[in-house]
Amino acid sequence: MNTFISKKHWIEISLVHLIIVLALGSCGWFADSGVGNDAGAAVRQGPLTVSVIQRGNLSARNSAKITNKLEGESQVLFLIEEGSAVSKGQLVAELDASGLINRKLEQEIRTGSAKAAFVNAEQEYQIQVSQNVSDIARAEQKLEFSKTDLEKYVEGDWPQQLQKSDESIELAKEELAQAKDRLEWSRKLYEKGFLTRTELETDELQFSRSTILLQQEKRAKSLSIEYDNPKQLAVLEAAVTEAERELERVELQAKARIVDKQSTMQAAKSIEVFEVERLSKLENQIGNAKIYAPEGGMVVYSRSEGRRGSENSLEEGAMVYERQELMTIPRTGGMLAEVKLHESVLKKVKVGQKCRIFVDAIPGVTLHGEVDFVALLPDKNSWWANPNQRLFRTRVSISDENIDMRPGMSCAVEIIVAEIADTTYMPLQAAFTQEGEAVCFVDGKAVEVELGQSNEKWIEVLSGVSPGTVVALSAPTDFLTSNTPETNKGDADESERQGRAGGPHSGD
Repeated sequence: MNTFISKKHWIEISLVHLIIVLALGSCGWFADSGVGNDAGAAVRQGPLTVSVIQRGNLSARNSAKITNKLEGESQVLFLIEEGSAVSKGQLVAELDASGLINRKLEQEIRTGSAKAAFVNAEQEYQIQVSQNVSDIARAEQKLEFSKTDLEKYVEGDWPQQLQKSDESIELAKEELAQAKDRLEWSRKLYEKGFLTRTELETDELQFSRSTILLQQEKRAKSLSIEYDNPKQLAVLEAAVTEAERELERVELQAKARIVDKQSTMQAAKSIEVFEVERLSKLENQIGNAKIYAPEGGMVVYSRSEGRRGSENSLEEGAMVYERQELMTIPRTGGMLAEVKLHESVLKKVKVGQKCRIFVDAIPGVTLHGEVDFVALLPDKNSWWANPNQRLFRTRVSISDENIDMRPGMSCAVEIIVAEIADTTYMPLQAAFTQEGEAVCFVDGKAVEVELGQSNEKWIEVLSGVSPGTVVALSAPTDFLTSNTPETNKGDADESERQGRAGGPHSGD
C-alpha cells in the first residue's frame, strides 16, 4: 500500500473538504463528531484506523434458492407473503400456464396417434430395458457385496481376530504372573506353617492351569495365522472374481437382447419419441408453474436490479422470466453482508481483511467479520444508473451470531484497511492542496505537510506539524477563491459520496 497520496487525490480531498466545511461547519457538526470546532482542531498522537465504509444488505450464508423453471416470461398468479414460515413441499408461488395447457391438449392428440403404431414394439422394448436394468443391478449388487465382504474381513474381522488373540494372550500372561506371585508367597507361608499343604497345592494347580491357558492361546493364534486366514482370503477373493465374471456376462446378454428388440421398432420409434418428448416437456413446464418449498423455513424474496438501477419487485401480477431467482429459504450457517465498492477504493480492499458490521435494525451492536470475496469485474447492473460508475460486488462473512439478524436488512460495513498503532493525525477537513503540495493552516499561515493514509475523518501526518498544534478546519477566503477549480467539482462530489459513509473509527 502506498504511504503517500497522489496530488490529484489531494485536489479531490481539498474539494471534498470545502463542501463539508461549507455545508456542515456552521451547524456544529465538527464539535459533535469529536473532530474539533469552527476555529480549528488539535493535531493528535495515537492509534489510527484506516478503513473503507460502505452500505449493504444482509444475506444468508447458506440458503435454498427457489427459481422460476417456466420458459419465457410468465405472470405471477399467487405468491406467499414474505417472511412466512413454510414447510417442505408447501406451495409458495404459482405462475400463469394457461397457454401451455392448450398446447398440451393438442400435443396429446398427436402423441396418441403415434403410439397406436408403436405401442406393441415399444412395450416389448420397455420390458427388456427394465429387465436389463434389473439384471445388471443384481449382478452389480452381488459384486459390490463380494468386495464388501472381502474388505470387511481384511480391514475388520481379521485384525479384530488378531487383536482378540493378542488380548487373550496378554490376559493369560497376567493371570500366570499373578498365579506365580501367589504360589511363591504361599510357599513361604507354608514353610513357616501358616498354610496347609492343601492350600499350597491349590495355588500350584492354579499356576499350572494359567501356564497351560497361555500356551493354548498362543497355539490358537498361530493356527489362525497359518491356516484360517489364508483359507478365508482365498474363498472371499474367489467370490469377487466370480461376481466380476457374472456381471460381464449379464452386460453382454443385455446388449444382445436390446439390439434384437430395437430392430423391430426402429421405424416407428423416431416419430413416437419425438411426440412423447414434446408432450413430456409441456407437462413438465405446466408442473413448474406451481412452485413448492424445497425445505422448511422462512421465505425471503430475492431482490434483483433492473435497467437503470431500478429494483425489480416480486409481487402478484408481476412478470418473471426463466431461471429468475424468486425467493430463498435461509438455512443455519451464519450470515453475510453484501456491498458494492466503488473503483476508487477497490485497491485498498483485500480478501481476509477484518470488518465491523453495523445493522440498522440492531442499533448499538457491533458485529465482526472479514472480507470473503471481491469481484474481479464490475457489476453491470450499476452501469444503468450511472454509465461512468463502476461498482464491484464484495461479500463479507459475519463471524458473530445474533438472533435478530434477518436476510435483506440494511447495514453499514467498515472494512479495516490498516491499524496504525501510533502516529500523528489530524482532521481530514484540515488538509488542502496549494500549488500541488499538501498544506494545512496554522494561525492563518499555510504549513506544508507530508501526509499518509486516511479514513473519512482523519488523515495521517508524517511530517510538518506536531501533536498539539491547532490546525484550521477552514481555509482563508482568498485560498478558497484561488484553489477551487470548477472543472473538478463533479469529481469532488463523487469523492465525498464515496468517502463519507459514516460509522465509528479509532481516533475519535
